Amino acid sequence: MGEQNGTQPGGLRTWGNVWRRRVGAAAGITFTFTNLCGGTVWPGVLANSGSSALQTTGFALGAGETRSLTAPAGWSGRFWARTGCAFDASGKGACATGDCGSGEVECRGGGAAPPATLAEFTLGGSGGKDYYDVSLVDGYNLPMVVEAAAPGCPTTGCLVDLNERCPAELRAGQGAAQACRSACEAFGRPEYCCSGQFGNPDTCRPSVYSQMFKSACPRSYSYAYDDATSTFTCAGTDYYSITFCPPRTGTPNSQKASRDPWPRPNDVQLEGDSWLASLAAGETDGATSAAAASLLLQAALAAAAAMALLY
Repeated sequence: MGEQNGTQPGGLRTWGNVWRRRVGAAAGITFTFTNLCGGTVWPGVLANSGSSALQTTGFALGAGETRSLTAPAGWSGRFWARTGCAFDASGKGACATGDCGSGEVECRGGGAAPPATLAEFTLGGSGGKDYYDVSLVDGYNLPMVVEAAAPGCPTTGCLVDLNERCPAELRAGQGAAQACRSACEAFGRPEYCCSGQFGNPDTCRPSVYSQMFKSACPRSYSYAYDDATSTFTCAGTDYYSITFCPPRTGTPNSQKASRDPWPRPNDVQLEGDSWLASLAAGETDGATSAAAASLLLQAALAAAAAMALLY
């Protein structure tokens, strides 16, 4: 809008903006982080093997604050938000969730200790496209949304506060340290971790726990082989926004809300958490099986609705 003839209202030329979009992918990608949580979060940055470290590997981001980083073409890595951190004047300390083990504000090559919500990127991948996702495979600590500036690039993330609906057996911490573990972390069983004989997409299937995550956040990765509805691509953008604790209606800067509607979360209301624990332990009865079947059906319907909206 306003650029069809290279002119803004009032006669100002905008070819510079058009050129910037076209060469942005080659020049680098800007990631802008916005904190809409009630308090400070400490984003962590981890470059994958073979990718260079960015300008920082960790920093404080106060409530309402924004900060941008630039990644070179071909970069791949992940971002997350640490919460419940305590650092002294020299920057030494630790975080209650998403801690990277460095003992500092800077993560210096350390990854997020689960549970933590992750945003993962591969820039300039197959076909020259960027690949990105928001993952709950390592659990969840806060809501997060990723948006690209280019038209036609899907928004992804998790708008729901999963800490409010986390089953008792997956809960970790309290208050600022509250988070929701993955079934893999909580139980360590191969069928939940997609390891051993379950280490391939044919044998590792969604669990009742990952289905619960998928039902609430249809666009997020819920288990290791959840690629089909969770990995998104974008071509031609030079900018991504990553918003922590976004409003349920989308991010304030979003101009895509009407074009890229969010799947409506399936608000499964559990009468209690005991049936999930029984299912994980293999202690099922008729009522437990019925509850599991009901949740799985609702999750499948939610995933189908998300697919319809995405494609």
